[in-house]
Amino acid sequence: MLNILKIAVRNLARFRRRTFLTSMLITLGIVGVLSFIAIAGSFKAMMIGQFTDTVLGHLEVHRRGYVASIDNLPLNLNMQPTMVNRVEQVLKTMDAVEAYSERVKLGAMFSNFTETTSIRINGMDPEKEAATTPLLPGRVIDGNKEGALLKPGEILIPTLLARGMKVKVGDTIVLVATNREGSVNGKTFAVRGIMESISGPSGRDGYIHIDDARSLLRMTQPEISEIAIRLKNPAQLDHVYAQLNQELTGNADKDNKPAPDAAKKGGGSGLEVHTWAALSPFSNIANMIDLLAVFIKIMLVSIVLISVMNVMMMAVYERIREIGTISAIGTPPRRILALFLTEGLLLGLGGTALGTAISLAVIYVLNVWKITFNFGMQQGLVLSPAIGARDVVIIAGMVVIMALLASLQPAWKASRMDPVTALGHV
Repeated sequence: MLNILKIAVRNLARFRRRTFLTSMLITLGIVGVLSFIAIAGSFKAMMIGQFTDTVLGHLEVHRRGYVASIDNLPLNLNMQPTMVNRVEQVLKTMDAVEAYSERVKLGAMFSNFTETTSIRINGMDPEKEAATTPLLPGRVIDGNKEGALLKPGEILIPTLLARGMKVKVGDTIVLVATNREGSVNGKTFAVRGIMESISGPSGRDGYIHIDDARSLLRMTQPEISEIAIRLKNPAQLDHVYAQLNQELTGNADKDNKPAPDAAKKGGGSGLEVHTWAALSPFSNIANMIDLLAVFIKIMLVSIVLISVMNVMMMAVYERIREIGTISAIGTPPRRILALFLTEGLLLGLGGTALGTAISLAVIYVLNVWKITFNFGMQQGLVLSPAIGARDVVIIAGMVVIMALLASLQPAWKASRMDPVTALGHV
């Protein structure tokens, strides 16, 4: 085997330019794929973090049917205290849960005593909300940022309303809302701060204390619209989702299809569990990034397959008489097959090793350089490209295997040549 390796290295060295160009093609493919995965992965993680850490949380629990009608913010589908207690009991037993926040959502009319417009209100506990969505306080672009996010009697309003209604921090405004029974109620608030919307200037979400929301709606018991959940490790999302689904709804899959023993597990609880991806249209962007990564990998496989196969076919064609000679002196077909397979393998290994080294250097330079960009309301976000050992091993293994497979057909052809015919080749 050592002799075959030496001969393969010598044969590749005989055609330096071809070997160099093929290796560089594989190297560039490796660099392109690993760099893209590192940069795209960093962007994807940052984008997801902007939504989960600012608005949604990693998971949310609702009463069954609420999400299907969420555009209307239906008050008749709020979670009752017994449901809330049950969810809280389950969450307190889960080590993966870092924090959770109860919310009351409603639609209201916003008035500055001169003009009136609509607004979406989120009633929440400031401490719990800040722990569940830690980037939320950073959205306040004007106002008092010291202490609690807000206090009872105060409101945070979106910048769209502040500009359109000419409302400033410290002004008094009125919220008018209709409760589930159809009763209309109004309540005055002091503007604590003005917030930039996570979804751009079209956002119309304001924040008040959860007690104020219940008072505005004249709730006779502490109902809530949803419970947002933050995990200690976002990588555990699928596991925690499945566990919550099983504990709260009796469903073990992502489609919320009742399990056979749903009645025993609590399938009749009337609750639903949703991941951030099921609640945000921006999950499509994350899916597109994953899809692009797949296409990039396919392109890399194609580059390796075509380049190595082309080189090996040329090598066989140019060395037909040489193949006939070594076959005529008694070299068995399996050794000829092994010789050409080894050449293809060395091309793949060389290009992969060089490409991986360059890719890691590029990723390091990008982290030192610190690429910044703007996303939504966040300005000057810094990309931190990184790639896991698993991705490197998978890409490298895929390239080496494809190089070996690309060499198989030319190597098989070389091993099956008739010595007499090969020696007579001109």
